[in-house]
Amino acid sequence: MNLKGERVASAIVQELGNILLTEVNDEDLKNVTITYATVTNDLSFAKVYFTTLDDEKRDKVVKDMNNASSYFRTELAKRIDIRHMPEIRFVYDESIEYGTKIEKIIEEINKD
Repeated sequence: MNLKGERVASAIVQELGNILLTEVNDEDLKNVTITYATVTNDLSFAKVYFTTLDDEKRDKVVKDMNNASSYFRTELAKRIDIRHMPEIRFVYDESIEYGTKIEKIIEEINKD
């Protein structure tokens, strides 16, 4: 990802966090935390990674986030000064979950 892509990705993370905090009415989406984003070099697509507090509703939240992507894209276009807002795809960020599993494994190993 080039420098401009990194700036756009950073702005997307920041602004999406603000939108979710202040403008979304769905309680499930209010519990979403945007962790990071990647943008293609030509700035046409963005993958936005997120986590949610309620793990049981993960599938519903992924579906709802992707269904609302055009709303988010429109809102982002108003807030970020860029000629063409990338298409957005939301992906559940499993890295935190993976890290927690690794920690538990290490704890188990150290107990013995």
